[in-house]
Amino acid sequence: MVSRLDNRKEKILVVDDEASIRRILETRLSMIGYDVVTAADGEEALEVFNRERPDLVVLDVMMPKLDGYGVCQELRKDSDVPIIMLTALGDVADRITGLELGADDYVVKPFSPKELEARIRSVLRRVDRGVGGGIPSSGVIHVSDIKIDTNKRQVYKRGDRIRLTGMEFSLLELLVSRSGEPFSRSEILQEVWGYTPERHVDTRVVDVHISRLRSKLEDDPSNPELILTARGTGYLFQRIIESSD
Repeated sequence: MVSRLDNRKEKILVVDDEASIRRILETRLSMIGYDVVTAADGEEALEVFNRERPDLVVLDVMMPKLDGYGVCQELRKDSDVPIIMLTALGDVADRITGLELGADDYVVKPFSPKELEARIRSVLRRVDRGVGGGIPSSGVIHVSDIKIDTNKRQVYKRGDRIRLTGMEFSLLELLVSRSGEPFSRSEILQEVWGYTPERHVDTRVVDVHISRLRSKLEDDPSNPELILTARGTGYLFQRIIESSD
């Protein structure tokens, strides 16, 4: 049974203009314990989301009325709900667009339902749990003017709350847990997203999330001081943890 701590089934919104895909995913996801609601276009997706408040959204890109990119933009205005994009687009740049707009992951059509189910489980698990590791027992970390509360999964910069998606926070938490040590893109993908990259393009998920984190945390994202690129490796959290509460 898939449920949250309050024993409520986790609810998934499936958005796709192809009725056959909606039926297949609704049946399969319901069978493994999720509460599933569906929408056939972008406008309906926003209506269903506001009414149902799902725990995760599976979102097709090419849809009538409002495409998946537009839906993702609207959702990210006031929600950190996990979003997995479904795309049939062949251009890698088009796939990355969804990530840049705030999606947590993407699956390319035609896809295996089992692959999508695994991605859903991984994203929901990571959003609900931390990485532990080198995090102080208090769960509160201070680095320069940044405060990271791993218990509440919240980040503050100069006292102001910085909104991160669940996956963005998990990525930050992983980097901070081994501050000063580089992570390869493949290692980050395995630790945070829960799968091994099959193609080089898969690691772009990591690059885009790093870019999003930098844009929110760094004073000058083009010249980062907190999250650095480790040449030939991947990324590391540069600053040493200064203090904890």
